[in-house]
Amino acid sequence: MNNSVTHTARLLGAGLRALLVLTLVTGVIYPLVVTGIAQGLFSNKANGSEIKADGKVVGSSLIGQSYDLPLKKGQETPEPDLKWFQGRPANGLGANSINTQYHLLLSGATNLAADNKVLIKQVEDAKAAVIKDNSVPGYTVKPSEVPADAVTSSGSGLDPDISPAYAELQAHRVAEKNHLPLVQVEKLVKDHTEGRTLGFMGEPRVNVLELNIALKDLAAKK
Repeated sequence: MNNSVTHTARLLGAGLRALLVLTLVTGVIYPLVVTGIAQGLFSNKANGSEIKADGKVVGSSLIGQSYDLPLKKGQETPEPDLKWFQGRPANGLGANSINTQYHLLLSGATNLAADNKVLIKQVEDAKAAVIKDNSVPGYTVKPSEVPADAVTSSGSGLDPDISPAYAELQAHRVAEKNHLPLVQVEKLVKDHTEGRTLGFMGEPRVNVLELNIALKDLAAKK
């Protein structure tokens, strides 16, 4: 009987020691090592690919933002602030009903078929708005010049990038609204255009947040 109790106590002691060792290794040492490596070698990515301006974080290079005017009384949908470059439409995003204290961004697509009447209407309305908003004195946008990413949302609805064609189309309007020479705004677009990843993956793109930060700096110098 005593031998059985002693054997059980030894097994319990061994199990407890194994639990403590595994907890220390997997719950403390491993996370600290991984975090240290991530912060040391991939600090920007580990911290959410943050973008800073004026000494503070203003967003992430991975998540698109909206550039809208404040809502007017009785208005449900804000109007775009046309002095800024605009990103892709954000259709398909659900309402934030989980945490209403913070305006969390929700990711989601419309899941509408290409021949769906709702999607067709969204694209037609977006195209008309792009033509209207970006046609300024001396420059009129033609329907054939509107790129696909200007009127369709991405799969996530939070795409941070636009095509160089869409950025260039907006340059005339942005220059006019900010009282800047067109050539300077076009140079901003060119300087912030990234090529295909590794030269063959994806498409050339322009990060809207980074472009607007550069635009703000340029406008402040005039």
